[in-house]
Amino acid sequence: MCGTNSEIINSDPTYGLVIHAGAGNIVKENMPDSLIVRYKEKLNEALDVGIEILRKGGKSIDAVEATIHVLEDTPLFNSGKGSVFNHDGVNEMDASIMDGKTLNAGAVSGVRTVKNPISAALMVMQRSEHVMLSGRGADEFAADQGLIIVDKSYFYTRKRWDSLQYIIEKQKKDKYGTVGCVAIDVHGDIVAGTSTGGMTNKRYGRVGGSSIIGAGTYANNKTCGISATGHGEFFIRYTVAHDISALMEYKELSLDEAANIVINEKLKPVNGSGGVIGIDKDLNVCMTFNTSGMYRGYATSRGDIEVLIFE
Repeated sequence: MCGTNSEIINSDPTYGLVIHAGAGNIVKENMPDSLIVRYKEKLNEALDVGIEILRKGGKSIDAVEATIHVLEDTPLFNSGKGSVFNHDGVNEMDASIMDGKTLNAGAVSGVRTVKNPISAALMVMQRSEHVMLSGRGADEFAADQGLIIVDKSYFYTRKRWDSLQYIIEKQKKDKYGTVGCVAIDVHGDIVAGTSTGGMTNKRYGRVGGSSIIGAGTYANNKTCGISATGHGEFFIRYTVAHDISALMEYKELSLDEAANIVINEKLKPVNGSGGVIGIDKDLNVCMTFNTSGMYRGYATSRGDIEVLIFE
């Protein structure tokens, strides 16, 4: 369940990015062909936006933000416009971003009015002395930075509302719709970002892994960048994103090897479900998951571009 672009030619300039839009119980038999087309079109659009920035010599941080905007602005995925509802019928969103060159990072948790939470996380990194802001304060900070603030009704979609009612009734959860992007630019700088609406029917101010640096997001130019999606509590406990980087740095494993160990040998035996996307300093790409599917894709300076959904 891992795709690795291991034969990329290291010719200058080299750049690339990889994306995900959630993992879980995603099987072709349960999805109409028309919906598969819509998913793939949106994933391709996101890749096109990011790779064009990198192609023109733009920075990976700009490519990650712009790519995630595409995924946040569609109701198809559980982030931004398509965010799920908490137990009280409110959309609460988390996001994080990390710069592999400086190891600077920013995150927001529980924001309710920021149109694009990934941009709020970026502002925390670039314009504050903090790493994470949460709740009302994070919304206020985003407004002070001039980000687009919307009425809470913007995030309402009938599909997500119906999902809340179903889960309240059945207490069943089987898909994690977090979105993320990891990019490396012509300067060799790696940036990873993740954005999510969290878990349907979450209560008590629950925070998942997407806003936790080292759990859902991590980047280090020495090794790789990682963005994760899945049952966040497990990704926090096992510091998934950082663990993959650490295995590469300290045990000299490849990106594929490290991701497989963490996702399939550490998480799967304890019923930790989900997946990761990553790109390393040598432009190798990995998309590893232990569920039946993950919305994912990658594009590189080699001209490769691929979008996948199922196992």
